[in-house]
Amino acid sequence: MTPIWYHVRELDAGRAFYNGKLGFTETFLDPDGQWAKLERDGMEIGLAEGEPQEDGGVAHVDVEDVKAVADELRNGGVNVGVVFELHGAMRLLDVFDPDGSRLQFAQEL
Repeated sequence: MTPIWYHVRELDAGRAFYNGKLGFTETFLDPDGQWAKLERDGMEIGLAEGEPQEDGGVAHVDVEDVKAVADELRNGGVNVGVVFELHGAMRLLDVFDPDGSRLQFAQEL
């Protein structure tokens, strides 16, 4: 699987956010601390220190209950959008990391 890559201004802070706030598990850390791979429910992402890119890919994480995830993340101080429902088929939630990069959590209905 090819990961979706995100640039973060501070790698350690990015790793802490994705692990601690978004529930990802770190699967690899470059020995020199230049980049890391993380995974959650089959979605693999890569973090590298650098200036965040506005036109990068968007990770898509499937969850059981998007509304519960939205509440949990909001209560944890994470910047989240509104839950958007697609014609009774899917609920989507945009989530933003501290550097403004977007991920999407999804629930099939």
